[in-house]
Amino acid sequence: MSLLRRLAGDTLGQRRGRGSVSDLYRETYRRVLSRLADEVDMEEITSQPDWGKSTLVKEQITLEIQSMLEEVRGLNALELSRLHDDLLNEVFGYGPIQPLLDDDTVTEVMVNGCDRVYMERWGKIEPADVFFNDDDHIRRIIDKIVAPLGRRIDEASPMVDARLPDGSRVNAVIPPISIDGPTLTVRKFRREPFTGQDLIALGTLSDESVGFLRVATEARYNIIVTGGTGSGKTTTLNVLSSFIPNRERIVTIEDAAELSLQQEHVVRMESRPVNIEGTGAITIRMLVRNALRMRPDRIIVGECRGEEAFDMLQAMNTGHDGSLTTLHANSPRDVLSRLESMVLMAGMELPIRAIREQISSGIDLIVHQERLKDGTRRVLTISEITGMEGDTIQMQDLFVFNHQGFDDAGRIRGNLDPTGIQPHRSFKFEMAGVSLPKDVLRAKRGS
Repeated sequence: MSLLRRLAGDTLGQRRGRGSVSDLYRETYRRVLSRLADEVDMEEITSQPDWGKSTLVKEQITLEIQSMLEEVRGLNALELSRLHDDLLNEVFGYGPIQPLLDDDTVTEVMVNGCDRVYMERWGKIEPADVFFNDDDHIRRIIDKIVAPLGRRIDEASPMVDARLPDGSRVNAVIPPISIDGPTLTVRKFRREPFTGQDLIALGTLSDESVGFLRVATEARYNIIVTGGTGSGKTTTLNVLSSFIPNRERIVTIEDAAELSLQQEHVVRMESRPVNIEGTGAITIRMLVRNALRMRPDRIIVGECRGEEAFDMLQAMNTGHDGSLTTLHANSPRDVLSRLESMVLMAGMELPIRAIREQISSGIDLIVHQERLKDGTRRVLTISEITGMEGDTIQMQDLFVFNHQGFDDAGRIRGNLDPTGIQPHRSFKFEMAGVSLPKDVLRAKRGS
């Protein structure tokens, strides 16, 4: 039985989908898909390398679909056009979610069930006008994503992280972990990486803060970008990495490769989960340790979430200045306690004061951002660690978001303004031979 035959044999969901999809459209789609499975031996085609890129194959299947659609009755021209595209997506793409992946305004796709598909657009989550036939349909799309990567998902291993060929990050969970059926989440990869000017236009950063962060990165400040899930940490980290001079050797370490560095001398490494036998895992901590043997000028860790924090701090304190990473935290002060906990996870029996001294001497800046109620992602503070006073790590805010109310569309108005405080570690600018733009840290009147 061919791939399309198995897909067409699914039990058609009885619930009407969100949006304008009608029961007639669903039934027609199922019927035409079944006919296409009779006409085309998809298993033979899919067994050939790069079959989806073959112009001849696409032309053949497109002609088959067009011929079948000539016999369809009851659908209007718009529905026929959609049916044509949906069938092609089942063969050459990722089924119902392919239109969302092709839409540059959609940043995240969330499949909670057959008729419960959502998308994030402009920072807001809304229902998507797509549907799956049943849970098996969702499973097949998940398998289509993870199989080429050598990953698997089944009852013994019901969670998987993967990525699409364009770099988009994928997470899938199936029963028994996912109680209501398979779920799929895709965080899309932007084709053109964000720039500092893009983040200024979006309101994430201000002109002054971008100017400061550019020079701080060039001066080899160790910077942690913090915030909650979906706050835009990786995007900001990517922008910071673009400020690294092209002559430097950069080693990036990630769970799932998302960073898109434009420099020439970049070594990218990615962690690896356990294999079918339960062995072979390559952790972030192992990669950080290995990176230290690769003569890096900079080490960029996509996210610190565990014991690798100890090795990252060790690197920052032993000549590997200019390191960058992200960390989940609710506030800059929360970052410090989280780092303490992560160092202890490494099994190092160090006094708390010794850990805090490592943190205070190793980390220079904390860039904290959040996704606000209007869906926008804003950096709220840029804080500098200034040292220790007793057993307490001292910090000062160099930039703070100045909330100025709401506009007519309900969007938050405000700007990330300098506080007027000068950096405690300004000697790093002198050592790097760079200088801050004039007035970039001057406090604004009334702020």
